[in-house]
Amino acid sequence: MTLQMCEDAAMAAIALQASRHRPDMATLKPLDPDVVSTAIPAFFIGRNSAGLWVAREANGRVGGLFLFKSSAVDFAHRHSAPARCALVFPTDTIELDVENRGNVLIVLAQAAKRLLARIMARPNP
Repeated sequence: MTLQMCEDAAMAAIALQASRHRPDMATLKPLDPDVVSTAIPAFFIGRNSAGLWVAREANGRVGGLFLFKSSAVDFAHRHSAPARCALVFPTDTIELDVENRGNVLIVLAQAAKRLLARIMARPNP
């Protein structure tokens, strides 16, 4: 089985899992060993609800947030070295459910965005 065939099968599995839960958000679960060999590291790469790129190892060992898709892919390759990894691109939004080990400035930007939203929601005196 080629890596592309593994990716295609994994994407079908993700789509099926997502349709069983919320149709607008993919569920990130470890991939079935029938889809991708456990010897091949797999990473989910997709966008979250804020439009940021998410890279998350299929078993939840590591993940990160990024501004660019290429940065998310580089992160996945770096964390699967020296071997390559299978990349799974869910069509639905995904959220990072592990500690952000990606771009640290994104965490600061998200905190600033939440603070600004709270300030803007306050009634004017």
